[in-house]
Amino acid sequence: MKKTKFNKIVTLIPSYLAIATYIIFLVFPLLWMLSVSVRPEAELTRLEPSFIPETVILEHYATVFSGPKMIQSILNSIKVGAMATVGVIALAIPAAYALGRYSTRINKYVIGWVLVSQLFPTILIMIALLMILIRLGLTNSHFGLALVYMVWTLPFVLLMLQSYIKAIPQELEDAAAIDGATRTQTIMAIVLPLLLPGIAATALFAFVSAWNEFFFALVLLREPELVTLPVMLARLVGREGVARLGPLAAASFIATIPALVLFGFLQKWLTSGLLSGSVK
Repeated sequence: MKKTKFNKIVTLIPSYLAIATYIIFLVFPLLWMLSVSVRPEAELTRLEPSFIPETVILEHYATVFSGPKMIQSILNSIKVGAMATVGVIALAIPAAYALGRYSTRINKYVIGWVLVSQLFPTILIMIALLMILIRLGLTNSHFGLALVYMVWTLPFVLLMLQSYIKAIPQELEDAAAIDGATRTQTIMAIVLPLLLPGIAATALFAFVSAWNEFFFALVLLREPELVTLPVMLARLVGREGVARLGPLAAASFIATIPALVLFGFLQKWLTSGLLSGSVK
């Protein structure tokens, strides 16, 4: 008995080591960025920097928040990310339901086009996209940028939600139909509650994609009060290419906080079982 338990522990050691290595790989850049953000300039210019700073200061964070443009850029990123996330989820849910529940030739073509569209590089469509937005009067606006993010993230969100919908047993909808529920009632009362983990995962992906995106925001937004956080971070690098490491690290660390908070808020939906509560 003891030998069997010992053998199980021995077999689990490589797995735990692999998980620990992976966690260190993910967390180390964040910790190093935090370490750089609280160092004085004298320590940042040393040839042999240490991981733990000798002196901890908050001057770089004060520099970041002292400028109104940085705070405004954070609010702009939250606004654009929220608009893009709500819009793409609202579009993707009915489309994913149609693709997941109805097997037709047209659906196969749609899925094929969705996959092919992901092969196009951003720079290839930028000129055509900019011309379309100019004619629609949507350049230099948060709504136009959010619309671009919606279109850009829609294919992946659509495929993710489709897989979640396919995992929901058809028998649950059939039982609701036998009880007299309409298609709309079935979707609202049966499908959507079971789809919450998928909606949480895709919403997190859509928001983080919009929050981190740089190229579209750089091209489409011209007014300084409209720029998003990634564009503002790029401006912390001087014209000579010399980065202000302290403020840049502080601003970059601040930029990671909303995504972490959103993940913590949606964690219960991400980790909950897909069919939890389906049988009552």
